[in-house]
Amino acid sequence: MAKNDDHGWEEVLTAASIRIVCIDDHPLVREGINALVSGQADMEVVAEASDGRDGVEKVRLHRPDIILMDLQMPGIGGVEAISEIRSEFPSSRIIVLTTYAGDDLVKRSMLAGAQAYLLKSSVRKDLLDVVRAVFRGQKYIHPDAATGLATHIGDDSLSARELAVLKLIAAGGSNKLIAAQLSITEETVKGHVKNILSKLRANDRTHAVTIGLKRGMIEL
Repeated sequence: MAKNDDHGWEEVLTAASIRIVCIDDHPLVREGINALVSGQADMEVVAEASDGRDGVEKVRLHRPDIILMDLQMPGIGGVEAISEIRSEFPSSRIIVLTTYAGDDLVKRSMLAGAQAYLLKSSVRKDLLDVVRAVFRGQKYIHPDAATGLATHIGDDSLSARELAVLKLIAAGGSNKLIAAQLSITEETVKGHVKNILSKLRANDRTHAVTIGLKRGMIEL
């Protein structure tokens, strides 16, 4: 191909850049993503945000092609930000970037409207390909996260009240304290705890909290 043709192709790629907004509260993560993207002719980071609320505002301002979304951030979390963005911009293409492979987080993220779920441990290896795939309309779930989903297919989900009880158990609450905080009886709390242990196949309250954290149902 002639040199002029090569130059013209680069101009086409630049003009058709995939515009990215990166939302993550860790500066080093954002710097790493910028470094990866900066060497690509077909994409650019047009804005960054360090929390979910600012991220939503940056999306409104820049209308990017791709949104990279962390899940655990100050203010509103990633799942809530995804829901808000998708309700306002239904065609938004969102890639979750997280360290957590828990199946519950994956399900909530995808149901909220994310198209891809990528673990930060594989960003250097996979991010650019996933960005291009999602830009083309494809979906992606990291193999570790997909394994978690497959493992728990068919499991009974915790109800909203059972999740509330599990969160309070994780915070160190006794049955009496949980009952007072949720305005229910101690017997009702005991019933919820019994259901939680059964559904999570946990040996005791501490084990249930460990499972809930691993699966992304709760966070400390």
